[in-house]
Amino acid sequence: MEKFIIANNTPVRYADAGKGTQAVLLLHGYLESIEVWETFAGALGKHYRVLRMDLPGHGFSDWGGREVITMEYMADTAAAVLESAGVEKCTVVGHSMGGYVALALAANHPERVEGLVLFHSSPNADTPEKAANRQREIELVEAGKKEMLARVNPGKGFAEANQKRCAEAIEDLAEQVMLTEDEAIVAILKGMSERKDRNEQMRQMKIPQLMIFGRGDNYIPVAAAESMVAAQPQADAAWLDQSGHMGFIEQPKESEDILTAFLGKVAHQ
Repeated sequence: MEKFIIANNTPVRYADAGKGTQAVLLLHGYLESIEVWETFAGALGKHYRVLRMDLPGHGFSDWGGREVITMEYMADTAAAVLESAGVEKCTVVGHSMGGYVALALAANHPERVEGLVLFHSSPNADTPEKAANRQREIELVEAGKKEMLARVNPGKGFAEANQKRCAEAIEDLAEQVMLTEDEAIVAILKGMSERKDRNEQMRQMKIPQLMIFGRGDNYIPVAAAESMVAAQPQADAAWLDQSGHMGFIEQPKESEDILTAFLGKVAHQ
């Protein structure tokens, strides 16, 4: 069931479905929306209550024209959605940028988070190289060349071997880029670039944690992922051998099995 509510003074669209008392909040990545989780959420919903939301500036959710859409603002909005939905605690699954938001949610609203999953995401702040890449994207959008992002970014999210098979999903993601307002894209990019390092926060958290990586990820190379695993010994780590950056689409059954096992651990903590 989809709803439109005011959360954190922001008009937000979210979906709430599934069975069971254990709740899962799925947070999408940069220039995505709740639709990206559609099939995966349906599978999880057989056993869990599954919530999805359009993060501010994405999909049908507003962002109030902010110059910068910070991860903390998105996290506060997510917490307000959980409150409105009557969800006291949940496991938060953040894909890519959604992982940055999940970490901010766990930091600012720890009472709401009983498990944390970084799905093709990172607790690291931007490197200078990554920040420069985001600045280049800002300049493209401000120059009226958003279609270049739509042409390149969605396909790059998938392992090369999966791009033909996942062509429809790539097309849907490209369309979402074009539907996102230019000003929102710029504000989101600024927010990601300015976010803080969350490594120490993760190490101090006393809740179950899981990091999921793809061995064909063009955005998080295997060496970088292995460094994150080494830096977070308290967190579980799982690998999708045939996936890029979109494992829940590229390897949905394997992703579901990994997450279901982790949710069992959360339930018995």
